[in-house]
Amino acid sequence: MQVFNTLSKRKEEFVPLHPPFVGIYVCGPTVYDDPHLGHGKSYVSFDVVVRFLRAKGYKVRYVQNITDVGHLLDEDGEDRVIKKARLEKLEPVEIAQKYEVRFFRDMDRLNCLRPDISCRASGHLIEMMELVSELLKRGHAYEVNGNVYFDISTFPDYGKLSRRKVEELRKGSRVEVAEDKRHPADFALWKRADERHIMKWPSPWGAGFPGWHLECSSMAMKYLGESIDIHGGGIDNQFPHHECEIAQSESATGKPFVKYWMHNNMVVMDEKKMSKSLGNFVTLDQLFRQYDPMTVRFFILQGHYRSPQEFSDEALQAAGRGLDRLARFREELLSFRNADEAVARSPFKEHKERFYRAMEDDFNTAAALSVLFDMIRDVQEHVFSSNNASAGAFACAVFEELAESILGLSFEKTAGSQGDDVSCLLDYLVEMRRMFRERKQWELADQIRNRLEKIGVVVEDGQTVSRWRKKQS
Repeated sequence: MQVFNTLSKRKEEFVPLHPPFVGIYVCGPTVYDDPHLGHGKSYVSFDVVVRFLRAKGYKVRYVQNITDVGHLLDEDGEDRVIKKARLEKLEPVEIAQKYEVRFFRDMDRLNCLRPDISCRASGHLIEMMELVSELLKRGHAYEVNGNVYFDISTFPDYGKLSRRKVEELRKGSRVEVAEDKRHPADFALWKRADERHIMKWPSPWGAGFPGWHLECSSMAMKYLGESIDIHGGGIDNQFPHHECEIAQSESATGKPFVKYWMHNNMVVMDEKKMSKSLGNFVTLDQLFRQYDPMTVRFFILQGHYRSPQEFSDEALQAAGRGLDRLARFREELLSFRNADEAVARSPFKEHKERFYRAMEDDFNTAAALSVLFDMIRDVQEHVFSSNNASAGAFACAVFEELAESILGLSFEKTAGSQGDDVSCLLDYLVEMRRMFRERKQWELADQIRNRLEKIGVVVEDGQTVSRWRKKQS
């Protein structure tokens, strides 16, 4: 199994530190607004990593943080959680909890597994202060007027992840700038808070709040140890966030912090990165009003996690058609689910092996999806045409493992623009139409089909089941 390691800039054989245990830490959201499609790409990508490693037999502990005490600063230096709280006339804690709930709501809709540990930054202030104290004791940090900074001159490898040299780091380039720093690239471990600052805590250096980078090192090492297997996040977190994590973690322990760094690429909209700061984003909640969440997940899986992905309505509509094809195929297979599997299992065993090989090549979900569509063709030849129930039962089990357990596709109808009640009514009408067809009451069956077509619903008949789908515009 090969994994692309951002640290070495090449694919490496995946060998966990303590097999079969695998510890994965993925940077979670800063909960001050609704998640957008860019967040969806990141968390769907790492959800598939977790699912596949578990399918391979590894015991995975998946840790994801919740940045609920701000840290991530706007260009004007204002804490985003506090800024949002002022705009919505709520307490900062209310803002954090409100958007944390909405984040998990949207991740659930995308069928992302919940992390084994979801840790809030606000619940780990003691661990963060202990890490700052250790860095001060080892001479890697300095305190000035209640501010504590990491001294990058004490860590010669600073820049090894992003391949940036300290001499090239200019004042003001995505790092905090303060006159009391020894070097412009020194980053804050603890910040002094003035009387107006709402979110602050007592510390050995006075009332203040932690630097953004500090939380991930503290929580990753608390739950996964001083050296961890995989650390994931968006490509835009390589610098400065992950670079700073490496510096402070390895300076405090003297050990390598992460064995495999994995970074997903961005979603592109109008040829620019999708982000809240640029204002060119679409929230997941907005998308789900127009597209089924599984269509959005399928769209993400069509691209490689390390490749940028162009967002457009045309791309989402094409993803919907691809998902529909898999869903129709699955419904045909379900009629064979309980049959005896005791048959020669080729060629479906070969499909499973090809799928695994694709995923073992740095989690290539696009290639894995293509195997599923090849499977449709072969099942039609070896199962549907001959009504081979035994082969169908095995194909059904393989499809459920690959498409549902590993890729995380759910084929149960989810609430979209039509709503659950309407979906149930449509299911009933299609069921009634099939009953009329079985009784050879063709006129009544045609009436149902024609009326549904007028409202944009297409009925498709398989050999054993009928289903409906919304007509693509």
